Formats: sequence, structure tokens, C-alpha cells
Amino acid sequence: MKMDQFMKSLNMLSRKIHFQDAENESVFLWGARQTGKSTLLKMLFPDVRYIDLLKSDEFARYNRRPALLREELSLLPENELVIIDEIQKIPALLDEVHWLISNHHLRFILSGSSARKLRRSGVNLLGGRAIRKQLYPFVSAEILEFDLIKACNNGMLPPHYLVENATNRLHAYVGDYLQQEIKAEALTRNLNTFTRFMEVAALSNGEILNYNNIASECGISAPTVKEYFSILEETLIGYVIPAFTRNVKRRVIQSPKFYYFDVGVANFLLKRTNLIPGSPEFGHAFEHFILQEIIAYIGYFRPLQNLSYWRTSSGYEVDAIIGNAEVAIEIKSTDEVQSHHTKGLKAFSEEFPDCRLIVVSLDKYPRRMNNIEVYPALEFLKMLWNNDIF
Repeated sequence: MKMDQFMKSLNMLSRKIHFQDAENESVFLWGARQTGKSTLLKMLFPDVRYIDLLKSDEFARYNRRPALLREELSLLPENELVIIDEIQKIPALLDEVHWLISNHHLRFILSGSSARKLRRSGVNLLGGRAIRKQLYPFVSAEILEFDLIKACNNGMLPPHYLVENATNRLHAYVGDYLQQEIKAEALTRNLNTFTRFMEVAALSNGEILNYNNIASECGISAPTVKEYFSILEETLIGYVIPAFTRNVKRRVIQSPKFYYFDVGVANFLLKRTNLIPGSPEFGHAFEHFILQEIIAYIGYFRPLQNLSYWRTSSGYEVDAIIGNAEVAIEIKSTDEVQSHHTKGLKAFSEEFPDCRLIVVSLDKYPRRMNNIEVYPALEFLKMLWNNDIF
């Protein structure tokens, strides 16, 4: 399938995010670059007033005089919906939006790649008058004839998934992120150091964070490393997953783990290419991808649900704990799960016997090993998006 045909087909697909709230409420829509925010909004709301602050002329008009927004939109009828894309570029517009919501009862969808600049500027975030939503990269349930191997190699950003080799696009993506998010927004003074940090952080992808070790590798202080990780989180490029610390018998590790928001970005920074099942590199990417799907599912349908991991000081580990030990998920890229792959789940079950135990693998068929359910990855993903896991 050619790229233009593929993009047309994507426009016909239904993303898992929903906007029913926008019928009565205003919405902040956040998402990393190239997750498809603008394409989705234009497809769902083709006839509404759409203000794109990436356009230089639009940016110049409203940046010069933010009150212009109030003057123009006051002529719209009450309850009209307006979309402002890349709202973080002009934080002062939020005061005008607030006034229009309160006094003219307009509704807004305010989209952008990061709320960091808005929070750090101390600007008006509408005092709870807007619901927060996040758009993730594509998920398996959104793609016809989904290809697991391709997803683990290329990641799930819309422009990257189709091509056979996404290296060049990933190189451009990381470069654009550094230039447009980090440099342009002045999030750090030293772009070279931050670039080095991103590469070192990739070595910690899926691992327990040790800020001192990363600081030593980068030649910066541990507090600076923590600040850099907060930049990755707030620009939606990475996630810090906390440890599950409710312990009964065993002493547990309490430091968090880190994952980049898309496995393709981690692959690029780690120089991982042509990943095939059976290799250790594929195993890491496979674990990352399954967690990426779980994170997106929780974000779309269970935003109040906790996701954590569990590891004891003696080395037992479970990749994902859902809620208060309701579901425990271990991710193994083996094509046949055996007893030694389930040691972490068994240890966790001793402390939390009512927990549902699942292994996601490359097994050919689903099966049960005593109280542990084993699912092939595609079967697990189907169950996940059908609300059959938790």
C-alpha cells in the first residue's frame, strides 16, 4: 500500500479517544508531536472555527494582541465549538478563552504537545473549566491487519508505522523534538547536554532509574537529571512508572522505571534495527510495546487506574501491576512460556492471592498454567481493547 493510500485509510479509522465531553465541556487535548491531533480534530470537526498557531500569520496576529481572539469570537453564537491548535505557543490566549467560556458560553478544544510551558508560566489553566485528554500513538486496535513485528521495530507514530525502515523518519522526529520543543521553548540552556541525556536515558528504558549513574554518564548533577526526566514527562516523550510498594512479606524496590512514549523512539536512540523474535533486543522492544498499549488503554478508558511494576530486593519482578494488585502482567517474548518465566508472578501471588495473573508472550495458543493465564500477544491485545483484562 502506498503512503497516500495508507493515510487515506487512516482517516477512515476510528481512534480510541472519544470527544463526547466536548458536547458540553471544553477540552485540553495533549499529545506528543505526530500522534495525529490536528488530523483527528479536522476529521471529527470539519466545520468549526479552527485556529492554527503553527501558521505564522495566525501566530503573529494573536501574539501581538491576544484580545483580538475575544473580539472575533464574541460574534459567535453561544455553545459554539472553537478549536485552537498549539495553544501553548501563546499562553496569554487562555485568559481570553476563560472569559469567552464564562461570559459567552463558548466551548473550546485546546490542543498542544505540552502543557509544560503553560504551567511554568503560571498562566490561567481555566480553573478546572476544561477536561484534560491525551492522544497516544496508534494502538493495535486502530490498525487493520496490525503487524506486531513492524510495531516493535518502527513504533506506532502514524508517519512511522507503514514504512519498512523508519530510521530516517525517527531521526527527523528526534531532531524536530530537540529543536522545536527543547530549544524553541528554552526548556534547557544546553541542547547538546540534553541530547546526550536522551541517549543515556534510552539505556535506562524499561529499567529502574538510578539518577546518580545517569548523571555520571552525562557529566551533570543528579538534580539536573531529575529535571531532564521531568521535561521528557511533561512534553509527553516519556513515562515514569512507579514501583508497587504495598508489601506484605518481601522487601520491595521503590525506585521508578522509565519508558519512552513510543518504542520506535527508544529503538532509534539505542540504535536498534531489524529486530527479530528470539533476539534480546526484540525482547526489550516487545515488552516496551505491550506496556505502551497498556498505558494507552488506561489513558483512554481507565484514567483513574494505577499502573506500577513490582520488584523485590531478592530479584523477583513483575512488569505491570494494575490497580491495587487486581491484575499482574508479565511480558515474555518467548514462543513457549515455561515455569521459570513465571517465578515473579508466583512470588507476587503468594502475597496477593486474589490477583489475576497473566503472561503475554509469543505462544501459539492461549493456555493456563495452574493459576496463571498465558496469552499470545495478539490475543492479549484484542482482549485488552475489548475490556476483558481489567
